[in-house]
Amino acid sequence: MHDDMVQKIKGDPNYRKLVKARSKFGWALTWCMMVVYYGYILLIAFDKELLSAKTGAGVMTWGMPIGLFVIVFTVVVTGVYVRRANSEYDELTHAIQERVKA
Repeated sequence: MHDDMVQKIKGDPNYRKLVKARSKFGWALTWCMMVVYYGYILLIAFDKELLSAKTGAGVMTWGMPIGLFVIVFTVVVTGVYVRRANSEYDELTHAIQERVKA
């Protein structure tokens, strides 16, 4: 019974569309996150002077807002993925479920 259902799901064009769209979007966001994160790590490794430079007359350095940007960017990227998953991907999943039930 399960093998038959699996074959129905795999044969559904909405399933192939879902897998392709989700994978493509997921990898794009992954690469964006890797560029930001590893860019920050490379700054730490190779440009300590920039990160230790003060932003003004106070004690805050550039490393703090740049590090905060990395954290905020992570939350934003997660939110973007969740928003798309809750709209586009859930619709495709529902269409697949309806077709398999029939």
